[in-house]
Amino acid sequence: MPRYDLAILPWGATEPHNGHLPYCTDMLTAQAVAFEVAEAAAKQGVNLMVLPGIPLGSQNPGQIELPYCIHTTQTTQFMVLRDICNSLKRQGIHKLIIMSGHGGNLFKAMIRDLMIEDPSMQIAHNEWFAFVPRKGYFEEEQDDHAGEQETSVMLHYYPDLVRMDLAGDGKFNRFAIEGLNSKVAWMPRDWSKTTQDTGVGYPKKATAEKGKAYMEAVIPKMVQFVVDFATKGLY
Repeated sequence: MPRYDLAILPWGATEPHNGHLPYCTDMLTAQAVAFEVAEAAAKQGVNLMVLPGIPLGSQNPGQIELPYCIHTTQTTQFMVLRDICNSLKRQGIHKLIIMSGHGGNLFKAMIRDLMIEDPSMQIAHNEWFAFVPRKGYFEEEQDDHAGEQETSVMLHYYPDLVRMDLAGDGKFNRFAIEGLNSKVAWMPRDWSKTTQDTGVGYPKKATAEKGKAYMEAVIPKMVQFVVDFATKGLY
């Protein structure tokens, strides 16, 4: 049986993405990134396991009422993550990267709890879409759900699953309280009042070429992290 240095767990959601992207987009993109990173890391001598993607996400008010949208609580997600960690430990794998494709999933508190329960487990969390700025790759400034960025990446990885003929304009409403828009404070958006077509951001400027260029900036940074995480101590 091969020896694995670490595991990557793609984690997404099940929710509508305007009219042109699949409900499992968040899981599919995280999974595609994980596969690409794993292949590149293997060429540098890191043997890692890509686990099956988890399509269980946390949703906003006004979103869960939409057909086929599935909301899972933090408690449920924590129990799933704990069971996965316990399974990995029995197999001698003590390093895990959660590769999240859904911004609504919050793993920090879960990771703290699990690492306090068992300090031998090292768990890192990554959002592939968040650490390389969009500027210079995409035209739209306001874009965070089924818009230009996400659609471009889906066109790059899964062109056969994208129906641009069904894409709405992704028009959305901001909060009336500016402090919520500028992140002075946070609360979940009511999806029924935020967006007309479940999208937030204009998808019609998306191209596979933009998605490819963006991921060419993302993947090397992720590969370097994976290699370092597998081969170096934390301190």
